[in-house]
Amino acid sequence: MKVRSLVIALCMIMGSQFAKAQVKIGDMVKEWERSKAYTKEYLDAMPEDKYGLKPTPEIRSFAEQLLHLADANYGFASNATNVKSPYGQGELEKSGDKSKSNVSKLVLASYDFVINNMKNMSEAQLDESFKLFGKFDMTRRLALAKVLEHQAHHRGQTTVYLRLAGVTPPQEKLF
Repeated sequence: MKVRSLVIALCMIMGSQFAKAQVKIGDMVKEWERSKAYTKEYLDAMPEDKYGLKPTPEIRSFAEQLLHLADANYGFASNATNVKSPYGQGELEKSGDKSKSNVSKLVLASYDFVINNMKNMSEAQLDESFKLFGKFDMTRRLALAKVLEHQAHHRGQTTVYLRLAGVTPPQEKLF
């Protein structure tokens, strides 16, 4: 009976440890670096004269879509890492300079902001609970996963913009 109880207890302990398994900072950084490289391919693929392209008048232009992505990278990462963003909420999307070179510079810098600040965190800090934007209870790790999802969503939307501009989108880059 003691052996059976010990085996059950060990299984429960091991199971709880597997349940706590998280993507480590180093792996998160690699995902962000891969995503940055993939986004750069999108930025490079769109011709300069098509950065203002809007599939319909009501939606963002290609440049605005990517600047929105950058605004969110800064906003989420600033909240998650507790490092002040160099930009105000929505500031980049409202930028008057939507040239290819400026948009590319701003967007890629937003990835660097996320990556560099994530590298400065410990695993324990990533697992701290906090209120994202003062509203949503989650861990810092989850907030960074959510912004990774957000940027993938908006980058994916720009595939249509590239097709409308007669450009073949970059090959998917999952690994």
